[in-house]
Amino acid sequence: MNTAHTEDRPQLLARRAEVAAALAAALPRHAILSRPEDTTPYECDGLTAYRAQPLVVVLPETEAQVAAVLRICHALQVPIVARGAGTGLSGGAMPHRLGVTLSLAKFNRILQIDPLACTATVQCGVRNLAISEAAAPHGLYYAPDPSSQIACTIGGNVAENSGGVHCLKYGLTLHNVLRVRGYTVEGEEVEFGSEALDTPGLDLLPLVIGSEGMLAVTIEVTVKLIPKPQLARCIMASFATVEAAGNAVAGVIAAGIIPAGLELMDKRMTAAVEDFVHAGYDLDAAAILLCESDGTPEEVEEEIARMEAVLQANGATRCTVSRDEAQRLKFWSGRKNAFPASGRISPDYMCMDSTIPRKKLAEILRAIEAMEQQYGLACANVFHAGDGNLHPLILFDANDPDQMHRCELFGADILETSVHLGGTVTGEHGVGVEKLNSMCVQFSAPEREQMFAVKRAFDPAELLNPGKVIPSLQRCAEYGKLTVLRGMLPFPHLPRF
Repeated sequence: MNTAHTEDRPQLLARRAEVAAALAAALPRHAILSRPEDTTPYECDGLTAYRAQPLVVVLPETEAQVAAVLRICHALQVPIVARGAGTGLSGGAMPHRLGVTLSLAKFNRILQIDPLACTATVQCGVRNLAISEAAAPHGLYYAPDPSSQIACTIGGNVAENSGGVHCLKYGLTLHNVLRVRGYTVEGEEVEFGSEALDTPGLDLLPLVIGSEGMLAVTIEVTVKLIPKPQLARCIMASFATVEAAGNAVAGVIAAGIIPAGLELMDKRMTAAVEDFVHAGYDLDAAAILLCESDGTPEEVEEEIARMEAVLQANGATRCTVSRDEAQRLKFWSGRKNAFPASGRISPDYMCMDSTIPRKKLAEILRAIEAMEQQYGLACANVFHAGDGNLHPLILFDANDPDQMHRCELFGADILETSVHLGGTVTGEHGVGVEKLNSMCVQFSAPEREQMFAVKRAFDPAELLNPGKVIPSLQRCAEYGKLTVLRGMLPFPHLPRF
C-alpha cells in the first residue's frame, strides 16, 4: 500500500525529487531507488503488519558514500533509517515516509579472522551464521545465535542486542562484541569500544549496542570468538503442565546450573514444529524443555546427570538425552524453526518479546492462557526460558481487521503484564514502533526524558530512526487517556496492509 496521503502528494513528489537529486551527487544512479515500485520491498521489516514507503532508498557500496549520504541528509534535514537484512520483528527498520532508507546490504565482507586473539572483524552486513562458518576451520565460533541467524546481519544484531538459544551461558551481543565503528548523523567517523582490555575515556559501547539505530550508523564490528566445545548433549524433558515446566526452569537455575541452552515450548508449538521438521518431540506433553550441556566429556556427563535429577524432581514425566550429535542438532532444529512452523498453522502471527523474572514463568503462562480466552485468539509459546525471555506467537488473520485489533490488544497485554510481574517490555527484539505505548507503562516521564537527552547528545536534530523506541510525553498522555476512556489497551495507528 502506498502510505502517502493524497492531499500532500505533490509536495511528497517534489521532496522526493529534491532528495534524489542531492544524493545523485554522491552515489551512482543504480544505487538510488526512488520509484514506488522499487522502494516497496523496503516498506517493512519482519513486523509486516506496519508499513511505510520511504521517499528514497540508497544502497551505498563504500564508506565514503555512506558518509556522504549522511551529510546530505543532515543538510536537508531528511530522516534516515538504516537497514540490514530486514529480519527485525519490532518495526525498527520500518521507513520514514519523508525519509531515506539507508540499506547496508553491500557491506558484507569478513575483514579478518584472528585465531590467536579469538576475534573476527566484519562489516555490518555479514550474516550472523557466516561468522561462525568462517571461524570454523580454526575451531572457533561466534556464540550469539538468534533463530534468524542464517539471514540476520551483525549490524542488526548490534542494533537490537540480539541473543539466541545459547545466550543463557554465553551472553547476548553486548557480551560478545569488543568494538563497533560507524558514522554519526553528520557523517563523522566514530568508534566505540576497543580490541584492548580497556577503552580510553568513557566506555560508550554498551550504550550503542541495543540503541536500535538511533545514535549512529554501524559499519564495522569486532566480535569475540570462542572455542568449540569438545562435546554437547541435549535433554528433551516432558511435562504434564506448562506450569511444571516453568517451575523446572527455576529449579535448574536455583541448583546452580547454567546450561548452554534452556528453552521451553508448549504443546501447540511442539505440534507445529514436529509436523514441520520431525525433531522427535513428545507430542503428548503439555510442554517440553530443551536443556543443553557443553564442555569436556566429563563436564557434560556430570552436568547432564545433575540436570536430569532436577528436572525429574520438578515433575518431568520423561527425559530423553541426545544419543549423538545428529540427534542433538535435530532437537535444536525444531526450536530454531518454531517461527516458520507457526506460519504453517496460521495465516499470520505476531511474535511478542518481553522478559520476566524466571520465578514468574508459571504465572505469565497462566496469564497468557487467560488472555487467549479474553481476546479469542490462540497463542503458541516458545521461550528463552533460562533468562526469562518470552516469545509468545499470537495466531491471527491480518485480513480480518477485528482479529488484527484483538491481536494488538493481546500483545500489549502480554508486554504490560510482564512489566507488572517485574519484567520489561523487550528482551532482544527491540522496541521499534511495536512497543512504543508499552514503554509508557514501564518508564516514567523523567526516565523517558533522560533517554531523549542521550539521543540528542548524538543526534540533536533527531534524524536517525526518528519516532522509534522512545515515546513522547504527548503520546504517553494520549495513551493514558484512551486507556481510561475505552477500558482497553490501544495500539499505535500505523500504516497496515
